[in-house]
Amino acid sequence: MWTTKTTARLLLTSVATVALIGQANALEAQAFVDRVAAVYKSVGIKIDFGAATLDGDTITVDGATVEPIRIDAAKEPMHFDAEITFAGVSELADGAYHADTVSIPDIETEFATEPKGELSLKDIAIQDLYIPGGETVSPIASVQMIGGLSTGALSVKRNGVEVVAYDSFDASSSFNPEQGSADLVDIASSMEISGIVADLSTVAEEDASAGSVIDALGLTNLSGDISEDMTWSMADGHMTLNQFLVDFAEVGALNLTAEVTGLTPDVIEQINAMQAESAAGGEMTDEKAQAQMMKGMSIMQGVSIVGASLRYDDASLAGHLLDYFAGQSGADRATFVAGLKTMLPVVVGQVGIAALTDLVVPPVSAFLDNPESLEVDVAPPSPTSALVLMAAAANPASLITALGLAVQANTAADE
Repeated sequence: MWTTKTTARLLLTSVATVALIGQANALEAQAFVDRVAAVYKSVGIKIDFGAATLDGDTITVDGATVEPIRIDAAKEPMHFDAEITFAGVSELADGAYHADTVSIPDIETEFATEPKGELSLKDIAIQDLYIPGGETVSPIASVQMIGGLSTGALSVKRNGVEVVAYDSFDASSSFNPEQGSADLVDIASSMEISGIVADLSTVAEEDASAGSVIDALGLTNLSGDISEDMTWSMADGHMTLNQFLVDFAEVGALNLTAEVTGLTPDVIEQINAMQAESAAGGEMTDEKAQAQMMKGMSIMQGVSIVGASLRYDDASLAGHLLDYFAGQSGADRATFVAGLKTMLPVVVGQVGIAALTDLVVPPVSAFLDNPESLEVDVAPPSPTSALVLMAAAANPASLITALGLAVQANTAADE
């Protein structure tokens, strides 16, 4: 009898223990997704997660609904039925969380019926998800929330015909000294979209005239890549955009570089707060616009421009444009270009700044004669604050000097 009762008690105790462990796991999983939702809500994204379950250090969530918190956001939130898996989840001493990876099953969906639109996206993953603890999310913490985002192939089809696709997307950031540090020193980030292709032949089905222009410009089938590389120092807000390159084969490449100082996380937070306040403030009156401008100037007074460059390298687009517009005017290309070069000083001269005419007309004329490259550079003699440039704008001629503005054509990329 004793043995029977003891065995029964042990069984009941085991069952109760398993039940309690299950409840603790469910609560721990729920605490995690609640914290994720709270943090992302603080940065303007509302997320409603489905049921969350825990298995070891893996938390699985049964779908989610995502909605940007903006007055101009789409009325219909985005709903994901797929299971979301947070792997390698750990809770840190300060109440923050870290997940090694977040994965979402491949997406195969229809997004339109007439014409039929289909989207496919594979191998979606987030690497090193950091969810800060504490009552508020500091600017330093907010810039460390994702270590990487990647996907495999994307395909968008229209009536069964692929119109846009890429092979892969990969964006990553490295943090010094480490992700989640309150004493963050700097960030290095990069992004690459590889194997982009676009088939614009179907445009003619909706707009015959636009289709003919696309065909004439050699833009029916596009292929290329987009890449970005940037570093950002927290203490002085020194941000260097080493490259933002859009490069399409047999069309052309556009590359933006820039360097500024004073763009600290606090400044970014103030700008975001100002924009949120403006969006929630209703109709924009003259008084509100004036107040917002003054506030913006106050925020930007510590931001300085070190330099910037926008460079276009032609691979056929400029030539196709000149040929197309020459044909539209009934002239051959040489005659059309000669006419443009004659008009150029008159058009630029209407601004009323002789220095700008001298700056722009020679290189643009050279580019029209032989479209290889065209580059606009900003290189102030010393880092120049945004407020100084605003003041100089009252005298455009002095603004050219303050900016160190230069325009050059058909130069090597490293010049």
